[in-house]
Amino acid sequence: MGAGEGAGASLLDRLPEGFRTVPHVGFRFPGSAAVAGRPGLADGANCQLFAYEVLRHFGLTVPALRSSDLWADTRATLRVPVPRPLDLLLFNATDDAYGAHLGVWAGEDQVLHLCAEVGRPAVWDLGDFAARERYAVLVGVKRVIGSLGIR
Repeated sequence: MGAGEGAGASLLDRLPEGFRTVPHVGFRFPGSAAVAGRPGLADGANCQLFAYEVLRHFGLTVPALRSSDLWADTRATLRVPVPRPLDLLLFNATDDAYGAHLGVWAGEDQVLHLCAEVGRPAVWDLGDFAARERYAVLVGVKRVIGSLGIR
């Protein structure tokens, strides 16, 4: 499913233009030297940086955690069984969170994410992830909590 369809598209449409056109740049991840000097999305992002910036746009702050650290985190996020809009979803080829791909739940079986395959933000349904070996396993769902993240 493309970025112009479904509930996920409405989330993408609510973001500034820069979010819709940001290129996938794998070395621009949270906490990297490439991001430290030039935060934001203007120079591109990986899936995690993109997802965190989407949440930040909507007033939710996530520490610069890589996927396995995010999955283990209990201070800023919590694991939930059923996603709500703006929850983070982790996908991988196995149930291991290390190196997992991140997306943002947009509602109605729609996930907004930035992936190397497309090269820019896209909205896929869960079946689109399941059909790809590298994203076939939904590791789980994380919800941002804390002073800025209580929803």
